[in-house]
Amino acid sequence: MTDNHDGDGVGGDLPESVLPYDVWMEDAYRDVMLRALEHVSREGLAGGHHFYLSFRTDWPGVDIPSRLRAQYPHEMTIVLQHQFWDLKVDREQRCVSVGLSFGGVGSILTIPVAAFSGFADPHIQLSMRFNPREEEADAAEPTETVGVVAEPEESEPSTGEAAVVSLDAFRKKGPKPS
Repeated sequence: MTDNHDGDGVGGDLPESVLPYDVWMEDAYRDVMLRALEHVSREGLAGGHHFYLSFRTDWPGVDIPSRLRAQYPHEMTIVLQHQFWDLKVDREQRCVSVGLSFGGVGSILTIPVAAFSGFADPHIQLSMRFNPREEEADAAEPTETVGVVAEPEESEPSTGEAAVVSLDAFRKKGPKPS
């Protein structure tokens, strides 16, 4: 192992890697998300686990109702907790589909894996952010855009305003000060 510090303890500039570690790490994190979704599609959600899934609604291949696309033209966060159905992960097609109800109307959303920008399981304070890669968007067919936060049907009526949830709130942090 080599030391990247010079003799005075001050770090020097690291050389640029010819290996795409950042891409490999992001792919590994996306695989963790897909494994969690596959597990829930087979076993259901257990305990207090629930997922926040953020995705780019303007990403090629995103298939959501046009009314949602108009309401959320750039990014949307959905919550998988109480009421969702037909959750499927298609690794060959590189997409996730799930049924959710928006304003009492059931819809199936299909989201390419590359469109996901975040995944969180607040129950265990796990949060991951992804950077959709433009070269993946260029390879996909262009589509229209959309966005929304799905709420369980038994929740209070919506005011029509979307709540913005920062996934940073769910990131693991050190111990809380006393």
